[in-house]
Amino acid sequence: MPRPATKTTSGDSPVAPAATTAAVTDPYALRPEDVREAPGAFTGRLRHLGPGFVLSAAVVGSGELIVTTSLGARAGFALLWLVVVSAGVKVWVQMELARWTILNGRTALEGYRDIGPRIGRVSWINWLWIGMDFAKMFQRGGIIGGTAAACSILWPITGEALSFRSLTAWTIVVTSVAVALLRSGKYGMVERLCVASVVVFTLATVGLAAGLPFTEFGYGAGELVGGLSFRIPAGTIGIALAMFGITGVGADEMTTYTYWCIEKGYARWTGPDDGTEQRARRAEGWLKVMRLDVAAGWLVCTLCTLSFYVIGAAVLHPQHLVPEGNSMITTLSRVYTDTMGPWAEYLFLAGAIAVLFSTLIGSTASVPRLWTNTLGLLGVIDWHDVRVRERTIKILTFCLPALWAASYLFVQSPVLMVQIGGIGGGAFLLAVVVAVWRLRSTGVERRFRGSPWLTFALAVSSAAIVFLGVYGVLDVLGVSLAGE
Repeated sequence: MPRPATKTTSGDSPVAPAATTAAVTDPYALRPEDVREAPGAFTGRLRHLGPGFVLSAAVVGSGELIVTTSLGARAGFALLWLVVVSAGVKVWVQMELARWTILNGRTALEGYRDIGPRIGRVSWINWLWIGMDFAKMFQRGGIIGGTAAACSILWPITGEALSFRSLTAWTIVVTSVAVALLRSGKYGMVERLCVASVVVFTLATVGLAAGLPFTEFGYGAGELVGGLSFRIPAGTIGIALAMFGITGVGADEMTTYTYWCIEKGYARWTGPDDGTEQRARRAEGWLKVMRLDVAAGWLVCTLCTLSFYVIGAAVLHPQHLVPEGNSMITTLSRVYTDTMGPWAEYLFLAGAIAVLFSTLIGSTASVPRLWTNTLGLLGVIDWHDVRVRERTIKILTFCLPALWAASYLFVQSPVLMVQIGGIGGGAFLLAVVVAVWRLRSTGVERRFRGSPWLTFALAVSSAAIVFLGVYGVLDVLGVSLAGE
């Protein structure tokens, strides 16, 4: 029996390839038999959330724990408004990219390939992503190093807490645990782990911030209202811009979100575009679910980021303590020891481990998928062969975290490693904005583009991201725009 024909779109990317066998379910294939009507009720939509929490687990990491708390320690409550803006302004680009993915059944990296000019088999944006991810390897190594350092302080395996031997041992343990948890590579396991992480660090950070008014470091409505006055105190613009760039959803997370939307089922349940009104209504229904999912992820990120900021403003700022250099973990631990006693340092270390490790889980789950898709676009493997794809993802799930860990042990400077990743991320932000507007014009019918105010929100979000991209690259290169 001949193999069924597949529908293609621009970029030579099959939209709905047949599964290799009936026994293998391909989450990336659009087949008429997989379509499902979207829930109409709000409670029904809640039951289909998930990708936003996976993204939250990856996003709420070192940026929120370190940079946002540092900003609160420097500026007090004055920049509270910036936290809200930073967490919310980027989600519109994320939402637009996910909309294109659900309507077309294709991943973001496949969409980027359609944005010319091409260099070989892929677009310049794909090559930019490859370069950025090599730089991000050092940043992920820094996340592993930060997790290992917190574990080593909590329980030194051998030697002193921050000795090379103890850090090496914990680096191996942390990396091995992350790989073991994700060895299956299935989306369901990723979602369960990330939801658990989100619950733990959200309760810990929001609970501490909410409890501060009952301690000597209490704050009131006056401080909160004053923090919404849209002003930037002298001497804080540099770290304010850094926080604006690091916190919230980044370009790599926006790209990753499209994979989680597909694996959750939003695109598969929408089905291939057969031009019917039924399909259009299904698409509108699942797009509503996606928007609610984005909103839920945004709420988690905003609550946690606000909590970290309030903690820094209420506890560290009055004591003129700012997390810096090698004393960063010790300074941050003062948030807990000063409010609850010396024993609470262990609570802080446990919370820090939860936040940093959740970021590692998110990266360990997502990056192998992105590289597997890239190898498919480059013609190295057949992305549409389910068994080949899953095998490649599993191999990379073992290999990539080991490379990140090795980079940390070699460089031994988490701050420098984050800076190396920063220049790649800043440049990629600009490319994603270009891609989103191009894909919107060619792959999203006017019916699905939403109201004019959504287009306005996307334009504002894009302008902010362009600014962040330019600032991030210049900042890493040592060109100051802050006038400090």
